[in-house]
Amino acid sequence: MKSLKLISKEAVLFLFAISIALISCKENSMTQEQLITKAKAIHERVITLDTHCDINVKNFTDSINYAQDIKSQVTLPKMNKGGLDVAWFIVYTGQDSLTDNGYAKAYENAMSKFDAIHKLVNEIAPDQIELATTSDDVRRIHKAGKKVAMIGIENGYPIGLDINNVKKFYDLGGRYMSLAHNGHSQLSDSNTGEKDDVWLHNGLSDFGKEVIKEMNRLGMMIDVSHPSKEAIRQMIELSKAPIIASHSSARALCNHSRNLDDEQLQWIKQNGGVVQTVAFKSYLNTEKYETRNTKLKEIREKIVDSLGVTWYDWSEFRQLSDSVQLDFIANRRKVMALANKKANTIPDFPPAVNVSDFIDHIDYMVDKIGIDHVGISSDFDGGGGIEGWNDASETFNVTLELVKRGYTEENISKLWSGNLLRVLDEVAKIAIELN
Repeated sequence: MKSLKLISKEAVLFLFAISIALISCKENSMTQEQLITKAKAIHERVITLDTHCDINVKNFTDSINYAQDIKSQVTLPKMNKGGLDVAWFIVYTGQDSLTDNGYAKAYENAMSKFDAIHKLVNEIAPDQIELATTSDDVRRIHKAGKKVAMIGIENGYPIGLDINNVKKFYDLGGRYMSLAHNGHSQLSDSNTGEKDDVWLHNGLSDFGKEVIKEMNRLGMMIDVSHPSKEAIRQMIELSKAPIIASHSSARALCNHSRNLDDEQLQWIKQNGGVVQTVAFKSYLNTEKYETRNTKLKEIREKIVDSLGVTWYDWSEFRQLSDSVQLDFIANRRKVMALANKKANTIPDFPPAVNVSDFIDHIDYMVDKIGIDHVGISSDFDGGGGIEGWNDASETFNVTLELVKRGYTEENISKLWSGNLLRVLDEVAKIAIELN
């Protein structure tokens, strides 16, 4: 009887492999026009969701805002053009000193970003976009023809040493939070500790462990993008709910400390969580990125001089204030767009990191941990963006590449939003059980 079951399992796996091969052959036999037509229909039907879009509060005023097609990578006109349905806007705070003064400044910064997001949905464009806190909200708002805003918190630093701030942020709409960014916080070690092997907590602090429990109790997803490997291990061990990596890719394909290695990927699979693959050039193909960037340097320097802007290396970037960081990101995008435009006129110039490189990471992680544990993010307006998906207006190109690779509509729907919303639902359900 046991041997019959084994044969049956092998037969099922064989038939599955054959079906995938047949799908791939079918996609290969389609013309480019047919592929685009098919991809457009799928893109229209699925809910597209990006878990990481940074914001600058300067773009949430009465005179300059997301209802206009301003230079930001994410705006309502760009979301409409590219068919991006759901944007998780990020309450990001850079790491500063672990002092009362540092916590106070960080809290004020975080609140200004919560206020900006609420202003967008309540005052600036309530007829175009609405805040969601549950998967039911997402589907209801999408069905009504509006865009969807959700809120993630990047770096738990602004909660300071007051655990009540976790609930405050939850009540303001925050539905995920990471416990560290670039630099060790009072809650957790950061991946940046890998550089010199210097750690503050050897994972999570005692207070960080309490915050994990509180997030479980409230129904806030735990985000493991940015914390150290040991901190991630401890979070998964402590959490009673599935976790997410809101913007990380596969370390096996790109050896960067911000990416997840195969062991971490397995942890997340076993936990029932999801990894939101990120469209960040240097996290997708470092060699390709650096080869092109080295060649771009001379072009870039001339543009920087002509525009009169200040340029920073990424190592210097970490030391800047949040407002200067965001201004530099905007200037950097402008400079790099001009540099890339010039580079594309030069024969045999090194190619840019593109959508194909991005989908390579999705392919790898789907193969390693399964279609139910992989999703999509951009890190737009925070350094993200690749050739082919450089802002929200180009979102369709991701779906097109997935169709070209033979992904079914069901699987594309899981990648774009289904998996993330499943985790959101499970985290909310566990919160009810814990209360």
